Amino acid sequence: MTRSEFLRSAAALALTAPLAACATTGASTVQDPAPLADALAALDPTVSRAEANRAAALAFRLAAQLARDYQVTDPPLIHNSKVHAGLRDRGLCNHFAEDMLARLRQESFQTLKLHWATSPSTPLRIVHHAPAISSANGTFRDSIILDAWRNSGRLFWAPVSEDTRYNWMSLQEAQPVLRARRDRTAAS
Repeated sequence: MTRSEFLRSAAALALTAPLAACATTGASTVQDPAPLADALAALDPTVSRAEANRAAALAFRLAAQLARDYQVTDPPLIHNSKVHAGLRDRGLCNHFAEDMLARLRQESFQTLKLHWATSPSTPLRIVHHAPAISSANGTFRDSIILDAWRNSGRLFWAPVSEDTRYNWMSLQEAQPVLRARRDRTAAS
């Protein structure tokens, strides 16, 4: 690592260290897929219980495995700084979303549908991405967020409508919002 890379890394870590106290790493020590499987099965009478069980178990395993693969040892914003400083290759929210969706798609669910969820940035939050899952007959608004980033590899899940921490939108809904913000930033 060059001196300039070291200084950039140190500055990034110093700037985000105060935020570490505000970030959560998950309070529960038990990561039980059964309640998520129940919630998935309850999305629609057409959801296969076997698929709901498989999706829930896989989501929990993936969240933990990706955190190990990405070498996540810190709260999310600190880990983001390490990625941006070049100290880690992956582990941003979009990496978790991308890798979880890719693996979940390999299951070829028949009664469940996968979505890319985006929460555009606000004055107090950065843009955030996570996978979501609905019944095959459902819409994004009926889906359940599967967020492995916010608790550093410990899966957070909730119905989209109940996760008030973020303003979740489908990728299709979020693209014009993100584009407009990017254009405003470029113009200033």
